[in-house]
Amino acid sequence: MTPAPAEAAVVLEGRVSIEAALAGGVRPVHEILAVEPGDRRLAHLRRIAAEHDVPIRRVAPAILRRVVTGHTHGGVVAMAGERTYLALPDLLSSLPADPLVVMLDGVEDPYNFGQAVRSLYACGADGLVLRPRSWESAAGVVARASAGASELLPTATADGPENAADVCRTSGLQVACASTRADGTWIHDADLVRGTFLLVGGERRGITRSFLDQADLLLRIPYGRRGAHALGAAVSSALIGFEALRQRRAAGRSTGPDPDLA
Repeated sequence: MTPAPAEAAVVLEGRVSIEAALAGGVRPVHEILAVEPGDRRLAHLRRIAAEHDVPIRRVAPAILRRVVTGHTHGGVVAMAGERTYLALPDLLSSLPADPLVVMLDGVEDPYNFGQAVRSLYACGADGLVLRPRSWESAAGVVARASAGASELLPTATADGPENAADVCRTSGLQVACASTRADGTWIHDADLVRGTFLLVGGERRGITRSFLDQADLLLRIPYGRRGAHALGAAVSSALIGFEALRQRRAAGRSTGPDPDLA
């Protein structure tokens, strides 16, 4: 019997989110519900679902409408369980030398959070840090907004930025913050090739002064107009992440597929 929405820990909506969850393996996927299971657009999903022994069941559109929150599911959803997270030391020990690890803290909108994770995954960030259970209640929205990246990017939890920064600094990473302070370093002038723990704060709460004062590096994004409002977490994450990617490729660091093949 299909779990009711209150009984399913997470409802993943859309083929991309479900495929990412199956590929990521960080949460159990119990069952896939589809209006047209034989749709050719679901061919890849059918293959990987079979590989993971996850059944796909045909349901009426009315059944799907009872469990979805959005309108972009394409007639397919998955009933899934809670995801697992790494301890931060375990995440760091699994990453390559000089990783880029990002903590998104204080981002309140799940769509903005998902967009930020999508950018970080695309730019090749090595790991993500969150407060415990900070987004599990909105995991379906985040998965959809991140195009599945939230299920694929290696993720650890930490009690807060200070704790995360201490662990990362002990592992040899520099601690950097996205900031608008005048004493910050322009992102193009900063050394983002070395191992970095980057903290990006939310639009409302931002980053505490005490943390900024203790950071090794404050990163400023150059604006083209005076008086422009500060950029949000999703855009800031993208700009800093892709600047790190540019620098690492220029330094001959391997950062994934050749850009011409991406």
